[in-house]
Amino acid sequence: MADEELYDAYSRAVIQAVERAGPSVVRITSARGRQAARTAGEIQGVGSGFILSPDGYIMTNHHVIEQARALEVTLADGREFPAEVVGADPHTDLAVIRIPAGGLNPIELGDSNRLKVGQLVIAIGNPLGFQSTVTAGVISALGRTLRSQTGRLIENIIQTDAALNPGSSGGPLVDPQARVIGINTAIIAPAQGICFAIPINTATWVAGQIIHEGRVQRPFLGIAGQDRPLPRPVMLALNRRESTAAQVISVARGSPADVAGLQEGDLILGLDGEPLRGIDDLVRRLAREAVGTEVTLDVLRDRERLTLRARLAEAPE
Repeated sequence: MADEELYDAYSRAVIQAVERAGPSVVRITSARGRQAARTAGEIQGVGSGFILSPDGYIMTNHHVIEQARALEVTLADGREFPAEVVGADPHTDLAVIRIPAGGLNPIELGDSNRLKVGQLVIAIGNPLGFQSTVTAGVISALGRTLRSQTGRLIENIIQTDAALNPGSSGGPLVDPQARVIGINTAIIAPAQGICFAIPINTATWVAGQIIHEGRVQRPFLGIAGQDRPLPRPVMLALNRRESTAAQVISVARGSPADVAGLQEGDLILGLDGEPLRGIDDLVRRLAREAVGTEVTLDVLRDRERLTLRARLAEAPE
């Protein structure tokens, strides 16, 4: 295929994706004061989002709507609506809002588990307030992690070189078939061509929890911890390859950890028979469990190895 034909095919793919997904992308204006979002003199923020359902549910980033006293959504056809927050999850930087409108055009959702590095992607949003801006690029890497504002790790982050700017946050990252595969969420300011998106499979789970339960239900063990290096003789005595473990530095009173008998200073070596490398590894593994699940903890206390069982509770607000 000639270079011109390749270029034409690339252009057609981008154009067709934008034509199909563009009508579902919205602009979100937030006011930090007490008046309406459009009032002169208000401190405003601008972000992006996309329509999840015909009856007005919209997905965006938590940081787009955080601390907003008023929200206004502008549809691709120019119509404007006030919006209310249905729920937010700062741990994944995701939120669902709703506008009083019906017959909307929801975007098609893809499957972020099927992505490949090098795949063409298109970002649609409102960078710096310029509505319906399109950039294109490729997936640069998969499986990245980002730390949210709450300190929790967000897993399976998509890295792309599709250019993002302030205001792009919350907008969709779509494939050539106009299916959302990620939610544009972050840039690295000093760098060029390094941008990140939250995978749509994570977003779909969070949105479902918010819409149906009003909140995201997460398991809670009830400890604060830190990574602790293990001396070589200890590793040999434990027949352990991992050179670090998760050390308990505090236990919440009445928590599942407290009931199970965990104590300050304990080293958590493993969970359900699988070794742990540290506190982030423990948090990541617990996030996959359901509230009410009983987990088995492999613990080293002084020189004694213990097996403790904890039934996970729902994390407090």
